[in-house]
Amino acid sequence: MKSAQHNTTEWSDSVKLTVYDNKPRPVLTGSPSWLSPGASVTLKCEVEHPSAGWRFYWYKAVPDGSQRSYSYELLPGSSIGTEQDSYIVHGQTHTAGYVCKAGRGDPVIYTETSRTKFVWSGDVRPSASLTVSPDRAQHFNSDSVSLSCEGNSTEWRVRRFDESNYLSHCSDWGRMTGSTCNIYSYGPSNAVYWCESGSGEFSNTVNITVQNYYTHGIILLSPVRPVTEGESVTLGCKLKTEHLSSVFFYQNDKLIQNGSRVELNISAVSQSDEGFYKCQSSGRVSAQSWMSTYGPIVFQGYSNPLAAFPLLQV
Repeated sequence: MKSAQHNTTEWSDSVKLTVYDNKPRPVLTGSPSWLSPGASVTLKCEVEHPSAGWRFYWYKAVPDGSQRSYSYELLPGSSIGTEQDSYIVHGQTHTAGYVCKAGRGDPVIYTETSRTKFVWSGDVRPSASLTVSPDRAQHFNSDSVSLSCEGNSTEWRVRRFDESNYLSHCSDWGRMTGSTCNIYSYGPSNAVYWCESGSGEFSNTVNITVQNYYTHGIILLSPVRPVTEGESVTLGCKLKTEHLSSVFFYQNDKLIQNGSRVELNISAVSQSDEGFYKCQSSGRVSAQSWMSTYGPIVFQGYSNPLAAFPLLQV
């Protein structure tokens, strides 16, 4: 009986096999994005293709004074994760950033960490403060604008979050000298700005609108920070190349003053004066800006914080 014959081929060419750890990245959302100081914030951590067994871990972003990044501290009650994919932060008074991640199994396999979600506050009495010069919410793109940080710190950085959801640092579009950032490049027309101290504090946040004077040529002159109830405030209108003659002022798209007066004077501000303002002159209309008010003792917050900066809600 003949034995079976075994034929062999030549070895194939070698191939390189790379295994990627394709962890999902959860999406963190927060509501509201702008809040009245002391209000509650609801965070939600969503994992793609959700299934049973996930536990969720919640962190607060802390500015790293020596870096352009953040360190992260676990929020109370989330050291072993929560079964719920939502988390409520009670009594937030200032701007803050948060991230989340999820994990399951034994041993636990974690997702990637979410992108940072910022919740902004215009609190006028924070431990760190941002001021704008010139002190107004709208500027022409040719204006010289500086952002100054104040508080108990020797190290500061200024951050910007624009309508394209891009987070950047002063050195990307300006020059930081001591505690002041001088803006050289505006980029997007709408953005929010704030200071971060070397000791891990966030300042109040301001919304700035920039107009190209060649294409728009008109801006509203309005305060960039909340106005104290009972005090007076003056709103104006500015044309880059022409003299103002007749000016129309609008609050929430309702005409409230017209004629030869080029300023809108409010002698005693009340909460009813909160709202969107814009001006019109020589056939041109400015962008609108939100003016908020607060009480002389207790901060009243925005009557409609989510609507205050609609272009920057994420």
